[in-house]
Amino acid sequence: MAEAHQAVAFQFTVSPEGIDLQLSHAALKEVYLSGLRSWKKKFNHFVTGVYPASPSSWLFMVTAILVTQYSRLDPSMGMIGKIKEHLDYLSDQGLTVLSALAFSTGLWLALIVTMRSILKMLLCYHGWIFEEHGKISNTTKIWLALVKIFAGRKPMLYSYQASLPRLPVPALKDTMQRFLESVRPLKTDAEFQRMAGLARDFERTLGPRLQWYLKLKSWWASNYVSDWWEEYVYLRSRGPLMVNSNYYGMDFIYVTPTPIQAARAGNLVYAMLLYRRKLTREEIKPNITPNSFIPLCAAQWERLFNTTRLPGVGKDTIQHLRDSKHIAVYHAGRFFRVWLYHNGRLMRPRELQAQFQMILDDPTPPLPGEEKLGALTAADRDPWARARQTYFRSGVNEQSLSIVEKAAFFVTLDTSEQGLQGPNPSQALDAYSKSLLHGRCCDRWFDKSFTLIVYRNGKSGINAEHSWADAPIVAHLWEYTIATDAFMLGYDANGNCKGDMDSSIPPPQKLQWDIPPECQQVILQSLSVALALANDIDFNAFPFKEFGKGLIKKCRTSPDSFIQLCLQLAHFRDKQKFCLTYEASMTRLFREGRTETVRSCTIESLQLCQGHDGSYPERKLRLLRVAAEKHQNLYRHAMTGAGIDRHLFCLYVVSKYLGLDSPFLREVLSEPWRLSTSQTPIQQMELFDLQNHPDYVSFGGGFGPVDDDGYGVSYVIVGEDLINFHVSCKFSSKETVSVCQHTSHAGVIGCLNGYISKKSCCAH
Repeated sequence: MAEAHQAVAFQFTVSPEGIDLQLSHAALKEVYLSGLRSWKKKFNHFVTGVYPASPSSWLFMVTAILVTQYSRLDPSMGMIGKIKEHLDYLSDQGLTVLSALAFSTGLWLALIVTMRSILKMLLCYHGWIFEEHGKISNTTKIWLALVKIFAGRKPMLYSYQASLPRLPVPALKDTMQRFLESVRPLKTDAEFQRMAGLARDFERTLGPRLQWYLKLKSWWASNYVSDWWEEYVYLRSRGPLMVNSNYYGMDFIYVTPTPIQAARAGNLVYAMLLYRRKLTREEIKPNITPNSFIPLCAAQWERLFNTTRLPGVGKDTIQHLRDSKHIAVYHAGRFFRVWLYHNGRLMRPRELQAQFQMILDDPTPPLPGEEKLGALTAADRDPWARARQTYFRSGVNEQSLSIVEKAAFFVTLDTSEQGLQGPNPSQALDAYSKSLLHGRCCDRWFDKSFTLIVYRNGKSGINAEHSWADAPIVAHLWEYTIATDAFMLGYDANGNCKGDMDSSIPPPQKLQWDIPPECQQVILQSLSVALALANDIDFNAFPFKEFGKGLIKKCRTSPDSFIQLCLQLAHFRDKQKFCLTYEASMTRLFREGRTETVRSCTIESLQLCQGHDGSYPERKLRLLRVAAEKHQNLYRHAMTGAGIDRHLFCLYVVSKYLGLDSPFLREVLSEPWRLSTSQTPIQQMELFDLQNHPDYVSFGGGFGPVDDDGYGVSYVIVGEDLINFHVSCKFSSKETVSVCQHTSHAGVIGCLNGYISKKSCCAH
């Protein structure tokens, strides 16, 4: 959830260039570069196919045109004859074939462009999302039928990219109105009047000028938000990635497919490589919205593998390779390279298990400075960037670091055991969460796109870097990985990977380092910073089994809205006040869309919380439905490009390029998100059989607290009767609840139960 964490009070410096005109050279240059990046991506996607047409349709059209030519018919209305006039140096038969080929190819391409344009116009319609669940208007039915017709059949992963609409720039007046409405429950009358005055002044004076630049960028670039979001919220952030930015995903909780660490690593790595192969071949089905046929942007999949965030002084960069034939592995303070191919084929699970077992059995001690080297990626970015430039630019250090950074992904063979174990399973689950989030602060490579973690007892998990993509992309990979491991690959009776192996495969390569004492000192300083941050994190992960979305839907309420309102009530009971609340929503209905903020604390939720204890059950239920409907509308607006925060963020970026100061924008973007929330939906339910194997599903994932005095809450709705929560805060805060008391968390459970039963919510 770095998007919430880093979007608070971020700062950067840009100096306007050129002569003193009304137009800013720096701002126009940035708009130009954004568009240039977008057009390069469009060119790269051109080779992904000509969807919704197919090569066979081209062959059919060429054949049909040739048949008409030999039948003395002219469907081109004279155009083929015009083409022949420019090819008079060929024979008559050659003229006929070549001119028919040119015309049919041009006609085929024109039809493709037409179909894509029509589909793009259709996808600009968002009325369907605002309709009541289960009730579809005739307009939407006709629209859905047209989308099915023009969307084609058997799409590949990137087939819809050229047909997705651009993210629209909301009207400045609408954003101001929605913003003031969102802060009304958080401010006194006097505070609100002051903020309203700042907003009106901004809307009247500076706002229109900044809006003009955003309109210009939206016409030229594919997405007016995403590249600035990646750069200023992520890559220019100088704080630690660990806890503040990276997030994690959990394994199965109640089952462990095998207790053999090397075997579990072998199957998981092999499953990930199968996914990478499907990704390279674009065989992964495009994401679509639930219960519809509306495609979502797939651009974030591009950098899932072979990607590393490289530290730089002032700004990081993302390095993405087209391919990588090895992975980097960390175990007991040592780094290794494991090749993924042998004799031109992908290594089998049993062969990968042997590779990992050799690493586990290797008695070689770590080299000086090697054991804690990963701490550089866990702490502040600038010290890591300077150390990289000073100590890792030549010799064995450069070679070994290059192997780590150019790996397909990073694997940690952890020396600890995690999962539901010991006399207190609840505390064990909390420790499991913390281990996945930060480990020992030096045994993960937090710069990699993701790190696969396999524990000594066979449990596993994943830790992901946030700048290159959002959590649903990693969750999609993780769902496929654990499902393939458990249901497709499996293990033999002894817990080993199935299949044969080639004993001639060379062993893993241990990486060599020559880390001088000065660099070792920098590593220890980074480790000290990271340990202080990690030790301050309080985590509580727990399953809620009283009921799930099945019973919530019977109350004709959105499960997500229901949980968000419960969180509002729990927070209100915990602190007796309301706070600015962040809920992540996707904007992938648009090309290169990432996220938008749903401001879940509303006037309606305030009325619900304040009237909950003293109201009759019927009135409480009525307040609940009104607040839930308000939340649903906010979520819909966020998904369809009418959110508040990304628009204000981009206006602020433009103001900095122009060298202008806005008291309104400065205050808005410095407000802390004391409650940051996110749902992690299961995207591939077809991979899991919850009726016959209810325990074979991931527990979900979580992230660190966004604000020092706030909470981070992640939840996953599993099946009809289970909701898993991951709640984080800081021990050092006097305003948040330590894990031993669980005041806020029990409040969530109590409020959930109270709403459904229509009884008074149990005390927390």
